[in-house]
Amino acid sequence: MVTSPGRRRLTALLTYAVLLGFAGYCLVPFLWMVDTSVKPTPEIRSTHPTFLVPHPTLEHFARVVKDTSFLVFCRNSAVVALGSTIATMVLAVFASYAMSRWHRQMGVRVVAAALLVSQMIPGVLLLVPLYMLMKDLGLLSTYGALILTYTTFMLPICVFLLKGFFDGIPVELEEAAEIDGCSRLGILFRVLMPLSLPGLLSTWIYAFIGAWNEFMFGYVLVNTEARRTLTPGILLFKGLYATDWGSLMAAAVLAVIPVALLFLYLQRFLVEGLAAGAVKG
Repeated sequence: MVTSPGRRRLTALLTYAVLLGFAGYCLVPFLWMVDTSVKPTPEIRSTHPTFLVPHPTLEHFARVVKDTSFLVFCRNSAVVALGSTIATMVLAVFASYAMSRWHRQMGVRVVAAALLVSQMIPGVLLLVPLYMLMKDLGLLSTYGALILTYTTFMLPICVFLLKGFFDGIPVELEEAAEIDGCSRLGILFRVLMPLSLPGLLSTWIYAFIGAWNEFMFGYVLVNTEARRTLTPGILLFKGLYATDWGSLMAAAVLAVIPVALLFLYLQRFLVEGLAAGAVKG
């Protein structure tokens, strides 16, 4: 069916209008958060709030960085997120490779079914059992408790994500490498992983952001300020009878910046990896 140029322009205009509407809907909360973080306290408490800030200030950011343990929370979140991401990726690479290449084996099918069923159980139902388990292991208020928990919950999704990339790589490449004398581990690390670089990066980003932003387990399993992570730490700005909205929004902005910059930096490598994979294919 041939469409006229005017109809195509109208369709494109409507499409971009809808996309801009969704983008605006998603960006308004973030923009309001940034706007509130630079407002003086009297303007934040005004009964007629606006986006315009006649006299922006950085006093809330200074208070968060100098007068609180925000930097300690950032360090703790970085340690936990990196630790859980590394553990998740190591386990996910081997598990996804086995599920991709030996998917007909009964044991592999059972493990895949178990991973799938585990995603149907809400994490809040496992909160008390995990708390008791970590208490018996002596891991409460430690990095180990959060790293084990985040790895457990991130692993199934990461395995299925990587399995999809490994499924797209022809088995003939492995057979050719095996004929050349490459071991099974050599095939995995020298053939499959370089070709699956976009999948590895996207899975790594997913696992890291999930651990960085997690709140519930970080709030329950850690009770000391020295090991508290970022998202539960931000909650400390909300008091019982009053809330320091300026500091709360400033802390939230500072918490978002590292993840946003990391994603923007790695996005370039994701595009390059996808383009390289398309050329090789």
